[in-house]
Amino acid sequence: MSSSPILEETLIKRSQQKKWTSLLNYKERIFVLTSNQLTYYEGRAEKRFKKGSVDLQKVKCVEVVRNNSTIIPCQNKYPFQIVYDLATLYVFAPSNESRSLWVQNIKEEIKYNSTILTKFHPQFWEESGWLCCGQEEKLAPGCEEYNLSGDISRKPLPPIPEAEGRRKPPPPAPDDVSQEEAGPREEVVIALYDFEGVESHDLPLAKGEEYIVTDKCDINWCRARNKHGQEGYIPSNYVTAKTSDNLDQFEWFCKNVNRAKAEERLKKEDKEGAFMVRDSSSPGLYTVSVYTKTTVEGVATTRHYYIKETSSSPKQFYLADKHMFNSIPELIEYHKHNAAGLVTRLRYSVEKQERGAPTTAGFSYDKWEINPSELTFMKELGSGQVGVVRLGKWRAQHKVAIKAIRKGAMSEEDFIEEAKVMMNLSHPKLVQLYGICTQQRPIYIVTEFMELGCLLNYIRQRRGSFAYEDLLSICLDVAEGMSHLEANGFIHRDLAARNCLVNDCGVVKVSDFGMTRYVMDDQYISSAGSKFPVKWSPPEVFNFCKFSSKSDVWSYGVLMWEVFTEGKMPFEQNQNHEVVLLISQGHRLYRPKNATPTIYNIMELCWEEVCEHTHTHTHTHTHTLQVIQVYMGCCFGLLDARGTSDLLRHQPHGQ
Repeated sequence: MSSSPILEETLIKRSQQKKWTSLLNYKERIFVLTSNQLTYYEGRAEKRFKKGSVDLQKVKCVEVVRNNSTIIPCQNKYPFQIVYDLATLYVFAPSNESRSLWVQNIKEEIKYNSTILTKFHPQFWEESGWLCCGQEEKLAPGCEEYNLSGDISRKPLPPIPEAEGRRKPPPPAPDDVSQEEAGPREEVVIALYDFEGVESHDLPLAKGEEYIVTDKCDINWCRARNKHGQEGYIPSNYVTAKTSDNLDQFEWFCKNVNRAKAEERLKKEDKEGAFMVRDSSSPGLYTVSVYTKTTVEGVATTRHYYIKETSSSPKQFYLADKHMFNSIPELIEYHKHNAAGLVTRLRYSVEKQERGAPTTAGFSYDKWEINPSELTFMKELGSGQVGVVRLGKWRAQHKVAIKAIRKGAMSEEDFIEEAKVMMNLSHPKLVQLYGICTQQRPIYIVTEFMELGCLLNYIRQRRGSFAYEDLLSICLDVAEGMSHLEANGFIHRDLAARNCLVNDCGVVKVSDFGMTRYVMDDQYISSAGSKFPVKWSPPEVFNFCKFSSKSDVWSYGVLMWEVFTEGKMPFEQNQNHEVVLLISQGHRLYRPKNATPTIYNIMELCWEEVCEHTHTHTHTHTHTLQVIQVYMGCCFGLLDARGTSDLLRHQPHGQ
C-alpha cells in the first residue's frame, strides 16, 4: 500500500543528461512526495503518466541552489537540488516559499539516512564544471559544509555585537558600496544600425554590436567606446540601451506595426510559427502575432495574443496559459520551445522591416555649418516663397535637399541663430535639418531629401487608391511630428499638406517649421491688415495676428480635411475675404465622404474658437497637438484591436 502524499505540485525538472541551455531539457512535471519516494509524472492531475522516481533512502543531500549569474531559461526561477546515488536532480519551483517547503519536507524524510553528505556543491554543475568551486569532475567532492537541519535560502541572523568600544564595523558588502566610491555606472547600448561616421571624431557603429556610453553630449549625440577601446561620437537614435525591459534590441520586436500590417507581413513569410511582437492597441502593452497553417479548417491564419501582466509586484507576464515570466524576452524564449496554449510554438522570428537608418541631427556632433564646396547640385525639385530647392549630395554620397535663399526673401541673421536651435530638433516625423551654409550668398539650407515630394501632390496623384487606414496613418504621422514640435516650444505657423513631405517608404514628415517668422513675403507678415494662408488659419490669426500651438491645432484640422478629401482645396468656392466672414460666423468645412463621424469629430475639436482676451478655447477642453496625437493614436488602435473597426462604418455623404 502506497503512502499518502505529503506534498504535490507542478514543478519543472531539468534533464540530467542533456545540454544545460536548451529549453527542450526543461519539462513541467507533477511532483508527489511521500514518506518513501519522490515521484514525478507527465500530464494533468486527472490523467498522468509516471516518468520517474527517487527512493528517499538513497538521497544524500537536498538543498537550494545558490544562483548568482546563470540565466535560468524557464519560468520557474527558484532551483533546488536532490543528490542521490551518483546523480543530481535539479528541480525549479515557482517561488521561494514553494522551494523552502519542498526542501524542508524532504530533509525531514531523509534525516535518518545513513549516507548524508558532509559537504555539497551550493551552485550548479554546468558542462565546464562546478560554478561554485571550479572543479571539472562531476563527481568531485563538495566544497561547502552541508547542514541537514539548516536552510541556506533563509538569511542568517545578524551577529551579536561586541562590547561597546571594541566593536568593529563589518566590511561593506559589494552591493553596499556607495555610488561615489564605485563611480558612475557605465551604460551599455546595442547598435540598431550601421554608422560609418563622417568626421575623424566619429565612432563607426556595426549593427548588433555592443558599446559603452562614456558621455551624453546632448539629446542627439553621445560619446561611446567600442570593444577595442576606440572612442568617438555616435548618434543617440542609432543605439538602444541593453536592458532586460527594452524590446528594441530584439529582432522579433516590430514597433508601430498594426494588426493589418502584421498579418500582411506574416502571410508574406508563409512559414508555420512565424511571429512578431508589436505594440498593442492599448498604450504600453504588447501583442504577439503568430502565423499557422495547421488549423482545423485547413486555412492559414494569424492569431493575436495580448501579453498580459499581473497586478502584483514585481510584475510578471504571461500569454494564453498562466506560465509566468519576469520579463517579455523570457516569455518569448519559453514559447519558442513550448506552445503552452498558443496555436503553435513561436518557430520563426519575422524581423522588423528595415526602412533604412534614421536621420541624424546634423551630419556629426556640433556640426551645423556646412562647407558649400562639399555640395553637389543636381536636378531642381521646385521653388517656394524663399527660393529654389534642388536635389544634391553632400561629399558625393549623402542625398540631400538644398534650398537656396533668394536675396531679400528672409531676415537672414535672425534665421541663422534660429537654425542652430532647429538643428537639435530630431524626430522620425520631422524633416531633418542637417545644416546651413552662411559663409557666402545665397545662404543654403541643407535638409533631408524626401523622395516622393510634397504631401499635397502625393495624395492628389494617387486619388482613389488609398485605403481608410492609409489616410489615417498619414494624419497620425503629422500628429506625431507636430506633437514633438509643441513639446519643444516650436510653432509651425504654416501647417498644410503642401508643407509636409513623403519619403520613399510612404512616411510623412512635417517640413518648414518655424520658417514663416523670417519670410519677408507679405502673405506671411504678422502685422495688421496683412495676408495669411487664410483657409488654414483660425480667427485669432487673421483678426489679431496671434500665433500659438493652438493656431497650429486649427491648421492640423484643415490638413486632416485635405487628406480625407485626397487633396481638395479648402473652401474651394470661396475667396479669402469670404472665408474670413464664414469662419467668424461659425461656419466650418464639411465632412469629407472618406471621413467617419469619429474622424470628423477630431477635425471639429481642432476648429474650436479661441477667446479674444484669454487666448484659450471657449469650450471646457483645451486641445493641444499632443492631445490630438492621442486621439489619432486611439483611432489607429481601434483598427488594430478589431481588424475591421467601427471607424470604417457609417460612411458619411459628402457635401
